[in-house]
Amino acid sequence: MKIIMLGAPGAGKGTQAKQIADKYSIPHISTGDIFRANIKNGTELGKKAKQYMDQGALVPDELTCDLVMDRIQQDDCKNGFVLDGFPRTIPQAEALDAALGKINEKMDYAIDVDVPDENIVNRMSGRRACLNCGATYHLISIPPKVEGICDRCGSEIVLREDDKPETVQKRLKVYHEQTQPLIDYYKNQGILKSVDGTQPMDEVFKAIVTILGA
Repeated sequence: MKIIMLGAPGAGKGTQAKQIADKYSIPHISTGDIFRANIKNGTELGKKAKQYMDQGALVPDELTCDLVMDRIQQDDCKNGFVLDGFPRTIPQAEALDAALGKINEKMDYAIDVDVPDENIVNRMSGRRACLNCGATYHLISIPPKVEGICDRCGSEIVLREDDKPETVQKRLKVYHEQTQPLIDYYKNQGILKSVDGTQPMDEVFKAIVTILGA
């Protein structure tokens, strides 16, 4: 079962991808993890990616696709995988399809966790993080026991720059310009499935399991 997770930043697709991976015993693959693993292991692809990342530049689509293809051809992916954070653009999706086609494979599902922008801004602006130990909270759903203080280490918890409403709006704008077209791309392939991401996380997961089959 080969699955792509789609959805705006803050829609919860990463959380759902991890749960899918656990339930179906398939790897959860994020591009960030792939980059870090290849750089850590000093692979040729990792060295190339590091050159771009050290300059603060985006890793080109072709190289990103090579890294993903290298990962999904490893033994633990023989029964499937969940892609999280790739593809982000139509060229990446086309490159993935072309690479899979060479080994007579194709994606089975593209699952869109659909959440309106307004909900995402509200959801992300309620996040708080401890910069000391990395613990995360939400003022409504996972509040700390003492307001403004981390349960785990007692340090101050803060609203990260990435979660400020103005930053979230910018990230959503980029998403709608670059990634939203993937919805139509996979709809045209007949593999797109949408779930209502405004539901509680466990309900979203139940909806995904219904699509994939228990």
